[in-house]
Amino acid sequence: MAAKWGGRARRVDIQTGDALWALDNGQHILIGAYTETLRLMRLVGADPQQAFLRTPLRLMSPNGVGLSLPPGAPVLAFVRGVLAHRGWRVSERLRLLAHAGGWVARGFRCDSAMTVAQLTDALPAAVRADLIDPLCVAALNTPSTQASATVFLRVLKDALFSGPGSADLLLPKWRLSALLPEPAAGWLKAAGAGVQLSTRVTQIERDGDAWQVDGQSFNQVVLATPPAEASRLTAALQPAWAQAAAALRYEPIVTVYAQSQGTRLPEPMLLLDSDDTHNPAQFVFDLGQLGGPEGLLAFVVSGAAAWVEQGTDATTAACVHQAQTALHACLKAPLKVVKHLTEKRATFRCTPALARPAGLIAPGLFAAGDYVSGPYPASLEGAVRSGLQAARMIS
Repeated sequence: MAAKWGGRARRVDIQTGDALWALDNGQHILIGAYTETLRLMRLVGADPQQAFLRTPLRLMSPNGVGLSLPPGAPVLAFVRGVLAHRGWRVSERLRLLAHAGGWVARGFRCDSAMTVAQLTDALPAAVRADLIDPLCVAALNTPSTQASATVFLRVLKDALFSGPGSADLLLPKWRLSALLPEPAAGWLKAAGAGVQLSTRVTQIERDGDAWQVDGQSFNQVVLATPPAEASRLTAALQPAWAQAAAALRYEPIVTVYAQSQGTRLPEPMLLLDSDDTHNPAQFVFDLGQLGGPEGLLAFVVSGAAAWVEQGTDATTAACVHQAQTALHACLKAPLKVVKHLTEKRATFRCTPALARPAGLIAPGLFAAGDYVSGPYPASLEGAVRSGLQAARMIS
């Protein structure tokens, strides 16, 4: 439907005065546990070793304090990383390890009605503020008070405890369109597939045992569209499925790009103190360390509904003030705002016991997307896995 490949994970070109910026419509990161996304990248000819800066998990604040996992076996790395955290008292570190041991013992399962805040309520406040809340909003794009504990535990299980390198951070050095969408489109064309941009499907109808898509006949159809489009196209065919897709609620993500000439942060990604009143961003990325222009910083506000309500100007101003306060020792020049980007429907709101639409809509009609029923939150890996599921259902 759009004029570029990639949907919500694409490059955007921004003109500001005489400068043309090749940015992304948001900051997407991968982790080592995203095995299917990495496999698909290799399949279509995008080399993850070149495309990403891969490091062990590091959630560091500007003052150099935070969780840093050493290489090695995941359980031992997590224990060593927690025990080495200089920002927590010894008792706080031990309580986190005890709780994590309980999650492991229970197979990373909990009551499906539980929120992340409820799951972690007995943890020290510092641990929740420094680790649980930012991890939750980064992975699920939903505040911990509203986020599904079941999905959160699945992400923790796969990321922190599924194998060596599973918790590694993969920070893109290429723009998002080059990571997967453009190589995939080229791969499809080389395989003889027809691919079209700027083309919106208007109607799907039954045609005996087959399907008519805008007058063209197909044996089977996969709807790899946003849920609102999928709901529109299936409303007359499968009303119950369409209603489930339409019932999803969304959470925005805001990205504020700003440049401070000559600035280089201590890490390519830093964790920031955030709240709903003064400090919007949970993370800042130094794109100069990730293949971008020197001093270009991306401030990311996940679970951003409260800030979207305050408006673009207020959120941008708050991000700049937050940066000047948190990064004052790093900034070599005043921040110049480049662009404020808001993805209003960045992800579905990943709440407890959420009823997500099934991958099978009707015989021969399937859905693929990060919103389709599955264990993952809205993520690149969730989208890829749903596509694989749809492909396997095609007879």
